[in-house]
Amino acid sequence: MKHALLVACVIVGSAWAQSAVADPSLKDLAARTELRAIETLTLTDQQFLTGDKNGKAVTIAGQLRFSQGASGRLPAVMLLHGSGGANAGHELWSKHFNEMGVASFLVDSFSGRGLTSTSANQALLGRFNMIVDAYRALDVIANHPRIDPTRIAVMGFSRGGQSALYSSLKRFQQAWNPRVAFAAHIPLYASCQAVLIGDTDLSSVPIRMFHGTADDYVPVAPCRGYVERLRAAGRDVELTEYSGAHHSYDNPLGSKTPRVAKGSQSVRACKLKEEPLGTIINVDSGQPFTYQDPCVQTDPHTGYHELAANATRKAVKDFVRTVFRLE
Repeated sequence: MKHALLVACVIVGSAWAQSAVADPSLKDLAARTELRAIETLTLTDQQFLTGDKNGKAVTIAGQLRFSQGASGRLPAVMLLHGSGGANAGHELWSKHFNEMGVASFLVDSFSGRGLTSTSANQALLGRFNMIVDAYRALDVIANHPRIDPTRIAVMGFSRGGQSALYSSLKRFQQAWNPRVAFAAHIPLYASCQAVLIGDTDLSSVPIRMFHGTADDYVPVAPCRGYVERLRAAGRDVELTEYSGAHHSYDNPLGSKTPRVAKGSQSVRACKLKEEPLGTIINVDSGQPFTYQDPCVQTDPHTGYHELAANATRKAVKDFVRTVFRLE
């Protein structure tokens, strides 16, 4: 596929491929850090998909980091974590963006809900709930006097990657926050397992997706099909694949030898579809999907892939520079 690049093509000859994750330096440190409250809702998938706002009110938080030496209103990247919660990989991304003169806003969707992880029980939080969190978080930072509301991108990882991806759907924006105006969407190893109603009618901003070919937690294959449908609909979307990279391949604290995420649930063998409106069904059974369905598997692998991680960081930083018109 034209939009899918093997890691060898991406990294050969790149200076980034020769450098491991840099040690922390004074340049990495934020000039200022703020914790911001985000008023949101805890919803079932059906509530989210039908626009039913009668969920449980909850307050979550986000960490806003400002880069050194920057003046005026700054561009920002919102970060959405995966099923294991915020980790060192997200902190590293924050530092990379700060080093570029870009603010970062890491949204913690779990602590305020009394959660630390959904990996072993994905039913603890609706699959799409973090999209609402992202929309509410956008309102928080878009109104900040130091943030440029026209230059806010959303980037997510795994469960958060799915939210970064599907937050681009006009249907969801109109139902939950018609003011949504992300400048770009950057999903890493996002799940594209569910075919949703209206999922090719997106906002006009670019989407750049990144995935590992060895990912058996959230396989890349469904994303290939989704990207083909999006491109056929004229959407600005690209999928970059990295050969041999597993799930969470960008987290430097992950094992370089892929390890089993014992007990973690994966829908890699499930075929999911929204039918009718508001109901996600298991295509094989024709019944509403649950995490007790036989297609739900466990014990996928995760692991750090240095070459793929470095190549992704270079690609994302180059993309952000272009979108935000940075010198």
